Formats: sequence, structure tokens, C-alpha cells
Amino acid sequence: MSPILTPPRIPGRRFLHSPGPTPLPDAVLHAMSQQPMDLADPRVDANIAACEDGLRRLLNSPAADVFFFAANGHGAWEAVVENVADLGATVLVAGTGHFSESWAVQTEALGRQVLRTPWREGWPIDASAIEQALRDDRGHAVQAVFAVHTDTASSLSSDLAAIRRAIDAAGHPALLVVDVVASAGAAPFDMDALGVDVAMGASQKGLMCPPGVGWVAVKARGMAAARANPAPRFYWDWVRRRDDLSYRKFCGTPPQNLLFGLEAALGLIFSEGLPAVHARHALLAGAVHAAVEGWASAGALGFFARDAAARSVSVTTITVPPGTDVEALRSVARERFQVSMAGGLGPLAGRAFRIGHLGDCNPAMVLGALGGVEAALRVQGIAVGDGVTRAVQHLAQGAA
Repeated sequence: MSPILTPPRIPGRRFLHSPGPTPLPDAVLHAMSQQPMDLADPRVDANIAACEDGLRRLLNSPAADVFFFAANGHGAWEAVVENVADLGATVLVAGTGHFSESWAVQTEALGRQVLRTPWREGWPIDASAIEQALRDDRGHAVQAVFAVHTDTASSLSSDLAAIRRAIDAAGHPALLVVDVVASAGAAPFDMDALGVDVAMGASQKGLMCPPGVGWVAVKARGMAAARANPAPRFYWDWVRRRDDLSYRKFCGTPPQNLLFGLEAALGLIFSEGLPAVHARHALLAGAVHAAVEGWASAGALGFFARDAAARSVSVTTITVPPGTDVEALRSVARERFQVSMAGGLGPLAGRAFRIGHLGDCNPAMVLGALGGVEAALRVQGIAVGDGVTRAVQHLAQGAA
């Protein structure tokens, strides 16, 4: 049999500290273990409605239309592109690292034009560059501004309010479209207060579910753009999916078991309370940041995010010395110390590793992960200061 199907017995649990997928709560696993239902069962519609209402509540946008797709975040990106921009039309993608560039490349592959704002490594989105680009677009060719709230490759979170102000200051009618894949359920995000027209995300990060459900929340201007857009589309079409019938909402059969899990996950978030969820993520991120400061005191490691205020509550990207074998470091952490972490993506491949600290996560889990990572760093001969002690001190002070 495949070793994937018959893994060696390892006592305890392997810690999953990538920025996605993230650990699944027992309540989500149990919810997903139910048998699917026939599509005429009223519980199908009740489950879908609970997920739609839960996302509206999470985003604080009670009037938004919510659409789900059997897809990952890249599928949700495609849904956005196909609905808000006509073929050959122009969108502006705000530079924030690997994921903004990936979204730009995907948009171009779908037959749209992309205007990019420059990105400085280690820094969040430059709102002034967005404003200038839109001022220069006197003919209003740009139909939408695409912004990634938290780029999980760089671990940078950008100031969405500043981006909204930049669009308004330019007097430009472009839609504001925000990728909240890595921030929804982890960091504050108020769709209505921020003036966001379309938000999109996925299930496998702060929403504590397996990969497989991409989603978009669309306000009135976004829906108007979709209705006016003549670009051909079917599966991704918001107008077609805006229906009371579940099989039309999903262009076929809904991914029921994933939606069972999502309903359970949203219930956990609201039972904890959104302010408490956000505070917990901030506390845990602070512990990881304290550990990195301790490790960095030996001179080898450092934060990729240069602006401390822009370091995300979801994931931390840590730079390594040139020549470091990051994959060997990850392997030691995973196989010897049972901590799975992520490597660098895109231009950061081989230059960094990443620790995720979002979703179903608590102080003991973070301390265990930091201890395993620190042990792996020492095994690999990478000079580090005492990071775990600093993390403990941070948590102790935060709990006081």
C-alpha cells in the first residue's frame, strides 16, 4: 500500500503551521462526517443559507450577495475577473508580492489588460501609487482595483482604508476588489465601512475548513458591473447563480460536506466572538514576532516584513542567510520535531520560511511550533538567539 495511506505511527499530533491549509477543529471534522442529502431536502437550503448569512456577518456586509464555488482561491480570483472586467478591459493590480503578481498573471491569461503598481520588497501596498495611477487614467479605462489584504508569501497586510481613500482622492469610479483569503476570520475586515465592492476568499485558512470552497461577497456596484459585462462565462457567472434554487446557486451539485464544515466553523467563530477571535490572533502573532526577534538577535535570521505595523496576524515570513537549504530545514522540523511549516514562494523561494498562526490555534500550539522550529534551526547549524523564551514572556504578559 502507499505510504500516504499507511503512515508510520507517530505519537501525538503533527503540528500544522503553514498559512493554509490550517488545523481543522473537531467540530468541523464531525460536521463533515455526515452523509450528504438529496437536493430536495430542505436542510440543504438551510445549510447554504447559514453559510451565506455567516459570511455576511463575518464581513459586516448584510446586503452583499454571497456566491460559493467548488474551487480554491484561484477559482475565486477567476470568478472576480470574469464578472467585473470585460474581455480586453483594464484592471489595476496593487503590488504586494507573490500573490498580487499571481493574480495579475491569471487576469492577463483570461484576456484582460493589467496595470501594476510597483512593489518594494518588505513593504505593503503603496496607496499613493494607486492614486497616481488612477489620476493618470483620465479616460477611466481601469474598471477595478485588485488588492490583496494579506499576502501570505510576504506576510504583509496592507492598509485597505488608505487604498479606499486613494481611489476616492483620484475621483475614479473603479471598483475596489479585495482578496481576504488570508485575513478573513483572523483580522478585522469591515466590508461596508471600507467601501469594498467585492471581497473574495477561500475556506482553508482563517475559516478553519479544508480547501475546496472559494467564495465572493458582492455589493451593488459589483453586481451592476457583472450584469453589464458582456464577457462570455457560465460556471463563474454571478448573475446566473443569483437564484433561490440550490443547484442554480452552485451551477450543479453543492459541495455539501464542505459546507457542513463551513457552517460549523462560522458557528465556532461567532460563539467565541469576533473581537475575541481578532484579539487571539493578535496575541499569537505577537508571540511569533517576539520569537523571531529573539532568533534574529544572533544575526542570521530576520523579518521579511520591514514595516512592523504591516506584519500580519496570519503568517510570519522569516529570512535566512544565503545558501541556506530551506527545504532541509522544513524536513527536519516536520520529520524530527513534528512541526510542518511553509517555505518561501515565488521570489522568496530559498530565501525564507514561513510560520502560520491563524485559524484553530492557541498559545500552547504556537509555543510547541516555535520550539520545534527552533530545534530544527539549531540542528541545521543556523545561528539563533533564544526565541521561545521571548514568546513565553509575550504570552505571559498578554494573559495578565
